[in-house]
Amino acid sequence: MSTSAESQKTPSARSAPGNPGGSTGTTGTKEIELSAGTVAYEDTGGDGPAVVLLHGLMMDASLWDGTVAGLSAGYRCLAPTLPLGAHPHPMRADADLSLRGTARLVAEFLDRLDLHDVTLVGSDTGGALVQLLIAEGGGGRAARVGRIVLVSCEAFDNYPARMTGRTLALAGRMSPRLFGLFMQQMRLRPVRRLPVAFGWLTRRGDAATRRWTRPVMTRPGIRRDAVRTLRAAAADARGLAGAADFLGSFDRPALVVWAAGDRVMPPAHGRRLAELLPQGRLTEIPDSRTLVPLDQPERLALAIREFVPARHR
Repeated sequence: MSTSAESQKTPSARSAPGNPGGSTGTTGTKEIELSAGTVAYEDTGGDGPAVVLLHGLMMDASLWDGTVAGLSAGYRCLAPTLPLGAHPHPMRADADLSLRGTARLVAEFLDRLDLHDVTLVGSDTGGALVQLLIAEGGGGRAARVGRIVLVSCEAFDNYPARMTGRTLALAGRMSPRLFGLFMQQMRLRPVRRLPVAFGWLTRRGDAATRRWTRPVMTRPGIRRDAVRTLRAAAADARGLAGAADFLGSFDRPALVVWAAGDRVMPPAHGRRLAELLPQGRLTEIPDSRTLVPLDQPERLALAIREFVPARHR
């Protein structure tokens, strides 16, 4: 953890420890010091259009691995692992870990990396973060965003989302220690596949969900952060419901990608989002549950390529 003196320094990016040059395959793993703490992120680099991809609760940037593989030839893809319960570094004790606070952290991330005309993509709770950032755009926080993509995400009154999110929010009322004990159930595949866990979120991503739940089971600082986020759920639900009022002011291109027959994020919400956004359009993806980046990464990458003009390297 950074000392209070260190927290006054200008945040900066660096390669992740143990990863010289920040390279992991085609994607560079880096870290950046932001106001809330150290945030890890993947960065494919290059001079293509910037696409920033946001994950949901109890997930990390690996949600986007398959989609990034389909985009990296013509785009600079950046995927931060946000402090939503599967992050590698505990945040500072005074960090605002509500969804609104995390949306501001995303805006800070864009500022510190000096990204322009960004395509901001959000899946699951990541889509809620996109909406909250737009809602606070009057303060200039959305100035760097040129386009948005909302992928089967929480919206309107659906936060925490259905059975899965509400179970998690109820568990978040426990102490961090008890929450960690509660999450130990996620070691068992049959439990992970239940509708109250990840069963309705993904058809094919069990290996990823097992990996994502490990930090809260093994690290007290991450459990503390997760509980702080979950305890802000009631206020965040009100904020997200109000964010819909601002969607009509986002006069830039917007794509809504929804899993057809989604049982956690109502397809009617996808249609409504597309209608509220002045330049919104809707694409539905078959044979997928909520986490389209896990179940249909190639189709999602194609939808984004068709939406965002690329400059090939």
